[in-house]
Amino acid sequence: MENNQPIIVKRVKKTAGSHHGGAWKIAFADFATAMMAFFLVMWLMSSASPEQKKLISGYFKDPIGFSESASPYVIDLGGSPTPAPERTLNPEVQDPAVTQDSESEPVDAASQQVEELAEGLAEELERERLELLLQELQNKVEENPQLQRFKDQILFEITQDGLRIQIVDAESRPMFDLGSAQLQPYFEDILLAMVDTIKAVPNKISISGHTDAKPFAGTGDFGNWELSADRANAARRVLVAGGYDEEQVARVVGYASSALFDRQDPLNPINRRIDIVVLTRKAQRAIEGELPGDESASSATPVETVPEVPASAGDSTPPVPTEGLSPRSNIFEDGVLQFNPPEQ
Repeated sequence: MENNQPIIVKRVKKTAGSHHGGAWKIAFADFATAMMAFFLVMWLMSSASPEQKKLISGYFKDPIGFSESASPYVIDLGGSPTPAPERTLNPEVQDPAVTQDSESEPVDAASQQVEELAEGLAEELERERLELLLQELQNKVEENPQLQRFKDQILFEITQDGLRIQIVDAESRPMFDLGSAQLQPYFEDILLAMVDTIKAVPNKISISGHTDAKPFAGTGDFGNWELSADRANAARRVLVAGGYDEEQVARVVGYASSALFDRQDPLNPINRRIDIVVLTRKAQRAIEGELPGDESASSATPVETVPEVPASAGDSTPPVPTEGLSPRSNIFEDGVLQFNPPEQ
């Protein structure tokens, strides 16, 4: 028997008011938040003084100008921390007892900290550059057979003033003729071999001459002070003849025996030496007078400075001509010494 009973499907039509969903909850939360903010503003306005209301009005009229000159703490209801006078941005809302000097201290302190940080980074980079220069000079001495014979007389060290290159006398191998500023040929070789490396860095140099404690045997007013200054100036002439820029020489000075290398033995030949210091920026500024006078760029105070001594001013060493330099070989890679002497 066939089942012919009809199948009835009921379709329920949903109306708009039968289910509200969750959108009303979000709308109500927004409304509640707005009302809370409104009553909070009303409470703040009722608690603020006329001066504070004026500051609030100024902020909404000109937010940019207000943020540059006024304090971020417009209203203090007693619950916010009281800013320290040295950290308050707006001098007008500070304690009247605060002086003008203390008002400027925060800006000055922050600026000083930034400058000190930048200077510290610059000094660190400069020190790394000088260390690379020292390594390059040491390699040049080790790789050059002509210079390797004198490596015991060439001393390198990093000091607070820069990279110090000391070329010292040996008992059997003096740098200068006895009692004069006439350079020995091997000393010229050493100076000329270093020119290309030293001039590769922008730092200026200081050249100083030193003698031992033996009194000068000459007559008249010429003594160890004049001798040490003349020898330093003779070294400068050779560097300039080898291509070093004369404008990069910050100072030429003679110390006589006031800064001995070997204080235990004042007559030790090692005390007779030439110092070439590749200066740091700070030491250079001190020499040029850009720093306070109490900051010295040298471990000893020079007595006689010879920035430029012409031959007519009593310099016993004449300018170094091209033919005045003795023949040298195997100093540079091509085995030929090339330089243009300055015009005299």
